[in-house]
Amino acid sequence: MENKQKNNLGKKIKELRLKHHLSQDELARKADVPYTTLTKIEIGVIKNPSVYVVAKIAKALNVKIDDFLS
Repeated sequence: MENKQKNNLGKKIKELRLKHHLSQDELARKADVPYTTLTKIEIGVIKNPSVYVVAKIAKALNVKIDDFLS
C-alpha cells in the first residue's frame, strides 16, 4: 500500500504539471530541482522524495503539498 501511495505522488505531480502546460524541464527549472530528480519522482524511481523537494515542486505548481496526497 505504501508503494502505491508514493507512486501516486509522481502521478499527481505529472497530472498537475500537464494541467499547467509545463514540460518536465520547465517545471524542474521553475521549482529549482534537478530535471532528473523530477523525472524519477514522476515515474516512481524515487519513491520517497524529501519534503523539501516536494515543497519546491508544490510551490512551483502553486498548490499545497496536501494536494499531492488527495
